[in-house]
Amino acid sequence: MAGVGNAAPTAGDFKTKRRDYDNPVLPGWNSDPSCVFVKEHDNTLFCTTSSFLTYPGIPVYASKDFTNWKLASYAITRPEQLPELGTSGGGPGQQGEGIWASTIRYRNGTFYLITSYNSWRPWDPKILLFKTTDPFKDNWEGPLRMENPGGDIDPDLFWDDDDKAYVSVAAGIYITEMDLKTGKAIGDTFKVWNGTGDRNPEGPHLYKKDSWYYLLIGEGGTETNHSVTIARSKSIRGPYEGYEKNPILTAKNTNSYFQTVGHADLFEDATGNWWAFALTTRSGPEWENYPMGRESALIPAQWKRGEWPVIEPVRGRQSGPLPPVNRRVPGAGPWVDAPDVVDFKPGSQLPRQFVHWRIPKYDLFAISPHGHPNTLRISPSRVNLTSDASYQPTEEGLGFIARKQTSTKFALSVDLSFKPTTSSGEAGLTVFLTQLQHIDLSIVHLASSSHRKPNETVPESRTIPIRESWLSHPIQLKVEAVDEYKYVFTAASANHPSQAVHVGEANATIVSGGSGPFTGKLLASNRRRPGLNMTGTIIGAFATKNGNEKETAPAYFSRWRYTPTAQAIGAGVYVPSSFH
Repeated sequence: MAGVGNAAPTAGDFKTKRRDYDNPVLPGWNSDPSCVFVKEHDNTLFCTTSSFLTYPGIPVYASKDFTNWKLASYAITRPEQLPELGTSGGGPGQQGEGIWASTIRYRNGTFYLITSYNSWRPWDPKILLFKTTDPFKDNWEGPLRMENPGGDIDPDLFWDDDDKAYVSVAAGIYITEMDLKTGKAIGDTFKVWNGTGDRNPEGPHLYKKDSWYYLLIGEGGTETNHSVTIARSKSIRGPYEGYEKNPILTAKNTNSYFQTVGHADLFEDATGNWWAFALTTRSGPEWENYPMGRESALIPAQWKRGEWPVIEPVRGRQSGPLPPVNRRVPGAGPWVDAPDVVDFKPGSQLPRQFVHWRIPKYDLFAISPHGHPNTLRISPSRVNLTSDASYQPTEEGLGFIARKQTSTKFALSVDLSFKPTTSSGEAGLTVFLTQLQHIDLSIVHLASSSHRKPNETVPESRTIPIRESWLSHPIQLKVEAVDEYKYVFTAASANHPSQAVHVGEANATIVSGGSGPFTGKLLASNRRRPGLNMTGTIIGAFATKNGNEKETAPAYFSRWRYTPTAQAIGAGVYVPSSFH
């Protein structure tokens, strides 16, 4: 298939058998998936998803059985690759900026990853091209900053039979021949299709099959009207004819638990089976409660010669002709649904699944510093997680480290040693969607209640005095998702974790949609308004001085334990997490 630059797949020892599996196969915040099946890499499927403001950026995942996924690498691992990620939008305003939808492709021994960096001030998407010959190492070359003749987002990369490379962008689909060595356009830019007439035609992917050029796009916005449509032409320049049975994949106007289905990519495996990957939200048609945001689902498809592709609806329990279960995936990265057992041993590095919000200031973090072995020291940042309008991310840094919530039910606990000297010192755990939407469990000086001004737009804070007997030992903080809708927060002496004190509960709708792409104060009525749901929850640890430069006390975190226990595959229907 010339469209993705692969040699034609062959069966070899790649034998499939119809078996059941659970969606989403890439659970947790993994939106806008793009995938490529690579026979030359031992029949491995590689996928990438959006990372927005998190760093390292642009995760790349690998799987040999399409259902068990390992974090292979990140395309952005060096601040100089994209300094804008640390300087743009420092304050709590635009939370939907950063790296949006990418496309991953393979050709002649090289992996290519094309993406866009997006800022709302001004709207000026930058097209970036990365490449590597080893997707299991964090040494992607680039980015090459490319021209953007179409002036928009969601770039796709396609090679025709004559080796000419084409880049497609949204909205309304524009195609340009590009020089992948210089990033310059060759010739004119031509508009080929505006979709079926629904809004936001975007997320293009171009394929060539049976002498037809097929153009797959998303339409309808990324809310519950989201859908996947397709058109084809005998010439890359068009005209493109839309399929009379569009959309070929959607959940709109259904009661499905899996909603917002769209932004898909197609691939063919080694035995000729076709598949789709698409984003989806586990929310039901109410679309109010979905803390993990947009996730990635695998869906069986059929694509007969000369015909249009047919894709099954997204379901929680799906069945398809899958390869045998195979966890022999190389690389040092973790499995996406694995637990964390992190003790911050001397000489160790931060786990690869840990991320920062924007490029970090590295001297805020230290593993096993002198006198505090087996801890992660986080020095307090001037700003708290919400920050302020004058915050400069790279210069000041944010004392925050996190990992994705990858399971509906889970528990995260840490032991914390923290002795603030003023009422402004604060450290603890957070369930974080954006800087405007996060739920925190923290240790503060008893007088610190004064810095938490009552605010009718957020749930009321609760302060509990620490027991005298706890003060000589670390304090264990814990957040647990007990179901799809509720987080429970507890605290205990690390010496007696069974004697935990219930601190409070919070509804998961607080971190479901809302503030991703918007500026301004989050109103009480907006806490249940979906918004555009750009991101999903990350959970982690933080330390702040809340603007008081006299506060210098660092926080020492130890015994980081993240335990996924169950996934929802339907409303109130759970299956055990893979590693439980």
